[in-house]
Amino acid sequence: MTRLIVAAGGGGDAVAAAMLDAALYGADDQAVILTYAWDRLLVDPVPGPRGPSDFTGLEPLTPFVWSVPAEARPISPAGSTLPRLAAELPYTFALIDPHHGAEGVTRQLEELVRHFEPTSIDLLDVGGDVLARGDEPTLKSPLADALTLAACCQVNAPVRLLVAGPGLDGELPLDEVRSLLGPLVRTLTAKDAEPVRSVLEWHPSEATGILAATARGVRGICEVRDAGLSIPLTNESPTVRKVDLDEALNRNELARAILSTTSLDEVEAHSREVCGYSEIDYERNKAAWLKDQPAVELDPGTVLPQLDEFENEARSRGVTHTTFRHLTEVLNLSGSQRDDLRQLLISSRPERYVAPLWQIPAEA
Repeated sequence: MTRLIVAAGGGGDAVAAAMLDAALYGADDQAVILTYAWDRLLVDPVPGPRGPSDFTGLEPLTPFVWSVPAEARPISPAGSTLPRLAAELPYTFALIDPHHGAEGVTRQLEELVRHFEPTSIDLLDVGGDVLARGDEPTLKSPLADALTLAACCQVNAPVRLLVAGPGLDGELPLDEVRSLLGPLVRTLTAKDAEPVRSVLEWHPSEATGILAATARGVRGICEVRDAGLSIPLTNESPTVRKVDLDEALNRNELARAILSTTSLDEVEAHSREVCGYSEIDYERNKAAWLKDQPAVELDPGTVLPQLDEFENEARSRGVTHTTFRHLTEVLNLSGSQRDDLRQLLISSRPERYVAPLWQIPAEA
């Protein structure tokens, strides 16, 4: 008995897949999670997603699908969170290879379906950007979700599309996606978030971290990303809802455009045409910029007063929480210093740590 979950955008969606699977099915008959190896630049300094040739120690599942076990390692200078996920979570993490376009991902799905004969196939997206048209001004990373959506719509098997934490990724506001959301599948609870608590202590995903926090009851306004987007944390935040797969495809112009693509370059070209950009271009530009930035020392005497200043400004904007990724950005630190910053802040002001978020007190 095997279940197959496709993590629509990779990264945090894979962690959310583990959380949802445990919530719905418990510890028995663990699922196979098909996901990208596509991490933020603070984890992987090489822009874009990784393929099988970027790893050592992968294990073959089918002719075109490889699993990422705990012993696997990305080949330097690339980085990946997947081996550590495999070490800490009781799931098989299979690698999406986007370098052969939607036809290649579809072939991977079809092989997994034939090999495992799964009892269910879910396409899971945290936030709901899989429902984007492509022209929304707040949309930042449509490519991965559009590619998995295009593939899932072509596989010869029933696929259920699930959106967890609508609006939590900062890509599409909740009001943009609410009318598209279907039946409630689950409202996640603190108990549901517990299996991934330790993972979210180190994993850089903001959206899945916020999802877990709202499952534990956190409410307010969370500021995220380098751009400082404000995400409302409401009673709708920890919900998981089903969405009609065909309706999503009809809405997602990029997914329709890439249905017959056979390379990642083609997918990128269509993204530039439909959305006006490719997020891999953004990563290329940011990676080049980061190379020229001088190293900044993590000095408590400097960082803590800067934190006080940021908190005062954020409080005036109505912000109640933020992520450590955002704090790293606003304090002008490098991504590699994120964990050290987290340890410093938790040790100095432990009452403000609301796992995995940082709470901004109502009063200074």
